[in-house]
Amino acid sequence: MSRSSARAKFRYEHARPSVTVDMVVLTVVDFDLKLLLIERGQEPFEGHWALPGGFVQVGDGIEDQGEDLDVAAVRELQEETGLSARDVFLEQLYTFGKAGRDPRGRVVSVAYYALVPADRVPRVRAGDDAADATWISVSRLDRIDLAFDHADIIALAVERIAGKIEYDLRLAMSLVPRSFTKAELRRVFEVVTGNDYDKSNFNKRFNRMIEDGVIVDAPGKRAGSGPGRPAHLYAFAGKRLAGL
Repeated sequence: MSRSSARAKFRYEHARPSVTVDMVVLTVVDFDLKLLLIERGQEPFEGHWALPGGFVQVGDGIEDQGEDLDVAAVRELQEETGLSARDVFLEQLYTFGKAGRDPRGRVVSVAYYALVPADRVPRVRAGDDAADATWISVSRLDRIDLAFDHADIIALAVERIAGKIEYDLRLAMSLVPRSFTKAELRRVFEVVTGNDYDKSNFNKRFNRMIEDGVIVDAPGKRAGSGPGRPAHLYAFAGKRLAGL
């Protein structure tokens, strides 16, 4: 079928909304859950903090329909952080399409969340349409006036990973350095879920993961901030298999 005949056959009468991807990029640094935000450098919401993201690239609608959603998410991640999909845990979160969410017109956003290990947190720089970029503690977000409906997107992402980290170890793998101590892993669970973990119970769980071959010894030791012996280091055996 030629392009002209395709256009004649598939003639749509309905208006088409724009589609964006928004990225909830999270990390745990100094036992604090942090989020990457950009300060918008243009309207709408100029001067407000917002999630990194952008419009999905589209083609002519027949032969070239543009990029896939996942491709757009990886592109935005690379542009905003310099990270590739191999560096993070990246997963689609939810679609936000409430009418009026964007004053420019009908815009549907497909949100993703990306988890970055503390030892791979990049220095961020503002993109072409941003005035500034920074990592902000999730605990401080209630003091910030966010653009669009990004507060709702962030809240859902934080809720999702808090519930999922208990049964999907890929999330914990993605938030600890390649080599970590037992205490560091426990604190990641505590920071993400907002719950205190009983040390004895967590030790039992940790030992089961060692027995199951999920966690293995890592070379070296890590000196603590106070007196005492350096802490033993571990690593997740499945990081390579999990694509992390």
